[in-house]
Amino acid sequence: MNKLPLRNGRPGLLLLLLLLLAGPAWAQQVVVRLDSAERQALRRHPRLRQSAEEIAEQRALKRGSFSPANPDFLFSSPTGYQWAPGVVQTIDFPTVYRRQAQAAQAGITLAERGLDVNRATVRRDVRGAYLNLQFAEAQVRQLTYQDSLFRTLQLATDRLFKAGEVTALQRVSTEAEARQVHNQLEQALVDQRSAQRRLGLLLGQPEANLTAETDLRETGPELARAGAELLSTLPLQDSAAVAQSPTLAYYGQNVALSQSGISLVRARRTPALTVGYQNQGLSDSPTRYRFQFGASVPIWFWTYRAQLQAATARSKAAQSQLQVQRLDLGTQYQQAVADTRKFAASLTYYEETGLPQSRAIISQSQRLFRAGEISYLVLIQSLNQAFTIQNTYLTTIRDYRQAIVALNYLRGY
Repeated sequence: MNKLPLRNGRPGLLLLLLLLLAGPAWAQQVVVRLDSAERQALRRHPRLRQSAEEIAEQRALKRGSFSPANPDFLFSSPTGYQWAPGVVQTIDFPTVYRRQAQAAQAGITLAERGLDVNRATVRRDVRGAYLNLQFAEAQVRQLTYQDSLFRTLQLATDRLFKAGEVTALQRVSTEAEARQVHNQLEQALVDQRSAQRRLGLLLGQPEANLTAETDLRETGPELARAGAELLSTLPLQDSAAVAQSPTLAYYGQNVALSQSGISLVRARRTPALTVGYQNQGLSDSPTRYRFQFGASVPIWFWTYRAQLQAATARSKAAQSQLQVQRLDLGTQYQQAVADTRKFAASLTYYEETGLPQSRAIISQSQRLFRAGEISYLVLIQSLNQAFTIQNTYLTTIRDYRQAIVALNYLRGY
């Protein structure tokens, strides 16, 4: 069975391709569970480190909420005889500092909401990358089986051709089918290594030879049950379904931050207190240094009016952003629900009808061909039909899981 493949050197080329793709990590295969991959990515991903630093930045800004103006150190000559030092300090109305603290706290909360968004995004990316690895590995297994079957058929056709029992066209057609499947297998191996690297980058191990713990094909029945349970518990309204979305919470907090900015601008329109300690007497006065008190009046009204208009416009823009996000999330949610239902029905068909039929087609077509009851052309057509069903089954599982990943991401899970 191996004479022809050894003669054209294709197994050697395939082994070389595997070694080149895998490199030094090929001998150290790492089995990865989805939950452990999520935990590892959440510990190492730079998105989360960035969010942590943004939270630290906002907390540092809050510590500076009480920020009076710098004191003015003056030299004056109130009597006209000598120069004397003094100091003047302007202190805003307490409401200003309270509003600044509230705005800073809103900034902290916004940064925390950003952390939630990044955490959900990392989880979604890891789930998608893990699913792509499962799909690539399932394709390699599927195409390896097809490649073995067509190689066996090619060897049998060569023997029949030498015996004069098949035509040259049948022999060439068999070889073309076998080469096509082998080419698809080589492409699947490249896709598998690409999926390994993508997941490895998320886990901080880009060169690791990762492999999924479970075979994608074996998850079909469990996926059908989980998908049916999920669809039965989904809210009817889009707004209720995406209410827990971290993206929606982020833009909602952005509205709160912009509104606190309006309150801060209004608070700054109040007068400020000025306190001074200066020399106001002659050198022989009993008390030369005296306190002075005053008020800083915000008379440049156009400045505060412009600041208030800008803060109001910023708040309206934030509210519009929230509405856009709510609409966008609702649209994505409806699409994810439709995809989930569509692929659920397709998976049910393949589980109950398509997959059993494909197995029966493969076994019966080979038996009938060996018995001489069907022609070579019918055999090839039957095998291609069966393998198309099995490959579509794998694609359906992948698409179904992708729809559920998107659905959970939009719902905040």
